[in-house]
Parts: sequence; structure tokens; C-alpha cells
Amino acid sequence: MRKAHAILAVILGLAVLMAVSVPAFAQAKTPKDTMVLTGSPMGGVKFKHEEHSKGRGIKCDVCHHASKPEKAAKVATESCADCHAKTAAAPMKTTYKLAFHDAMAKKGTCIDCHTAENAKGKKAPTKCMECHQKANT
Repeated sequence: MRKAHAILAVILGLAVLMAVSVPAFAQAKTPKDTMVLTGSPMGGVKFKHEEHSKGRGIKCDVCHHASKPEKAAKVATESCADCHAKTAAAPMKTTYKLAFHDAMAKKGTCIDCHTAENAKGKKAPTKCMECHQKANT
């Protein structure tokens, strides 16, 4: 009887270990240069840094633009959220969302570039759900 309990305990232990480790392995598959921009109720946006910088030849200062005198940068390549917040607070005038695109996704850093790429015959997502995914939140 004790042997059956010991075997059952080992099986349960292995089942728990597998249940805990599977999500950890799934996360490990995400490349180091991939980040998820969160905060949108439509879902997060998976951003592949190297694909944009090296693959598309986009210079760093296109996104990591020069700081404004009102809000000096602490380092050369701060993240967008270091300056742009959900609600723009003085001296900032541009919210986090507006740094990427306006409410209708007609202008802004990301959507302007994607639209320009499509005009050149390249494929870049321009529809909401092509970037925003609930799975990324």
C-alpha cells in the first residue's frame, strides 16, 4: 500500500513539474530582441527590434529620437515609456499611444513607416489586429 502511495506521489510530482515548466519553456522561445508593447485594450504588440533596425535598416534615432529640452534623455536609447506615458504630463505633449499612432491609426511613428513601406511594395501591417493581439498581453 505504501509503495502505491509513493508511486502516486512521484507521478503527481512529475505532473506538477511539467505543468509549471511548460509555460517557462514557451516563454524561452521568444527571441531576446522581441518585446511586447502593452497597454492597449486591443492587445499587446509584439515588436521585433532587430527586424526593424537591421532587417529594415531603420536608424536608431527614428524611434529613439533626440530628447526635447523640456525632458532631457538619461541615456541615448531610452524606451518610449520612459518619456511617453498613458496620460501626457507636462512637459510631454504626446501620450504613449500617440507616439505610435493617432486614434484612427492614420499618422504616428509606427503607422507612418508601415504605410510608407506598403507604398514601396513591401508588406507591413496597417490593420489594427495585424499588430494588436490579445495573446500578447
